[in-house]
Amino acid sequence: MSQVPSGRSGSLDPEKHTQEDSDQTDPENSSPERPGTSHDEIIPAAPFSKPATPARQFSKTNAPPTDKIELKEEDAWEELGFCFPMWKKWTILTIIFLVQTSMNFNTSLYSNGIGGISEEFGVSAQTARAGAAIFLVTYAFGCELWAPWSEEFGRKPILQLSLGLVNIWCLPVALAPNFASLMVGRALGGLSSAGGSVTLGMIADIFEPDDQQYAVAYIVFSSVGGSILGPIIGGFVEEYLHWRWTIWIQLIFGVFVQVLHLLFVPETRTTILLDRIAQKRRKSGQSPSLYGPNEIEPFWRRFTFKELIWTWVRPFRMFLTEPIVLTLSLLSGFSDALIFMQIQSFVLVYRQWGFSTVDIGLAFIPIGIGYVIAWISFVPAIQRNRKERALKPGDEHAQYESRLWWLLYTAPCLPIGLIIFAWTSGGPPVHWIGTMVGSAIIGIANYSIYMATIDYMICAYGPYSASATGGNGWSRDFLAGVLTVPATPFYTNIGGARHLEIASTILFCISLLLVCAVYAIYYYGPELRKRSPFAENLASKVTSEDHGTPHRRIARLPSNEIGYSGFQHRHEHGAHNHGGMISGTYMKSSDMNNDRFMTEMYST
Repeated sequence: MSQVPSGRSGSLDPEKHTQEDSDQTDPENSSPERPGTSHDEIIPAAPFSKPATPARQFSKTNAPPTDKIELKEEDAWEELGFCFPMWKKWTILTIIFLVQTSMNFNTSLYSNGIGGISEEFGVSAQTARAGAAIFLVTYAFGCELWAPWSEEFGRKPILQLSLGLVNIWCLPVALAPNFASLMVGRALGGLSSAGGSVTLGMIADIFEPDDQQYAVAYIVFSSVGGSILGPIIGGFVEEYLHWRWTIWIQLIFGVFVQVLHLLFVPETRTTILLDRIAQKRRKSGQSPSLYGPNEIEPFWRRFTFKELIWTWVRPFRMFLTEPIVLTLSLLSGFSDALIFMQIQSFVLVYRQWGFSTVDIGLAFIPIGIGYVIAWISFVPAIQRNRKERALKPGDEHAQYESRLWWLLYTAPCLPIGLIIFAWTSGGPPVHWIGTMVGSAIIGIANYSIYMATIDYMICAYGPYSASATGGNGWSRDFLAGVLTVPATPFYTNIGGARHLEIASTILFCISLLLVCAVYAIYYYGPELRKRSPFAENLASKVTSEDHGTPHRRIARLPSNEIGYSGFQHRHEHGAHNHGGMISGTYMKSSDMNNDRFMTEMYST
């Protein structure tokens, strides 16, 4: 615990605090650090016990009555999400898996109602597709808007609010008297979706950085899997039910996962848990002067409106100015957009073989098979990566670019799958199984690209990783939405008699260029990161802190927040660090004092 004098609660002297950290990390003056308390070491995953109480203590007997003592993570370690039993962690993850599946299910099931919407409201099918596009586009921005609030007010209330609003906005769509009402409901539903920015962020609340990759792989599967579950179920809905049932089913699924989340998922955000623990100890009389981090410095005292806007804008700035972020995000976004383009194109392709509406929906199963194959393949890939990082702690390439190693073999599946799909999609006498083989291979690539690019950017950008991965997630949803509307004209108006083959061949050429970038980043990543002010700033800090501390290792994965780590100016702007907590992981307080760096970064 650390003492915060009254009158300046929540403020920390940067120089004094840095010196304290230096003293605590001196191997001759302190006990070894608990794994996870420094972002510049690589430690293989292993169980560990509650850390020893720091030597610097303030009790109610020797502190003034008006002083506040901040409860730190190490003083309540056994009560935080990291110490949940494994069965509880995976129960939480499984419910979050269903929540994320339902969100992505909402993005795709609507397409099976396009025919009925067009007929009932007297609009063209192309106009009706705008309902799918607007949900995806607003979903992309909604994820970024929701994430910061989950960092401040807790994962559970924010996710409950998001799920509740999404369910509410299903009603004006299901009961829409006209097409305009439907569009408004879809737009607001997308904007209300928290998405992976919150659900994947919960992983960092309950898993240590070196233990997170398997959990991330699990939740990534729910994200991509939900997108194809929509058309699979939607085929039956379109065949046997009214189009409005595509919305009612979304609502039923949404209410189901919201109730599951409400009943079985506890709060996981560490700062919120610390507040509750401190309140409980004060109430019991155990520690009358003990306060949680948010109690010492409330939200409205930490942030200005300008800082909030700055936080929301940062992912887009990194997307546009960082070559690594831009390239990998475009690749990830393009691979995801392909799935939504195929949702529109499968009708054109499989009608040639006389497929029914149900059959066309079932044609998405091969993509799901590809997802399963890719997911399983990442298990040994993750094991290999963890061993390599542990064996080569000083090797920069091993710590960063090695996370892209498996993608070198799976990324080519994207152009390979596209070219197979292209030249087997012309109809009889070619058998339809060829297109499904191509689709399965595309599925392998789509999952692998999403998983590997996020894993790499988290490590390469450290405390800025949430902004980097936020750009990745935004790119996937935004490109999928933008390309949904022109997908059908693209497949029908290009190439004459061979329009289906030519259209997919064009996509093959684009994917080939983007996949080549993976190899460039893998082999030249260190040079590219040196040109990045974000990544280079992180590397310089890691190197300087590693000097003279032989028990540390360079380039520890500092954060595994997926999507967006809200209000990053806690560490990027030198604000109060709340115990060095970043989305459930730990950093030294010296990493929080980047105000000058960030000011210079954006002075233009």
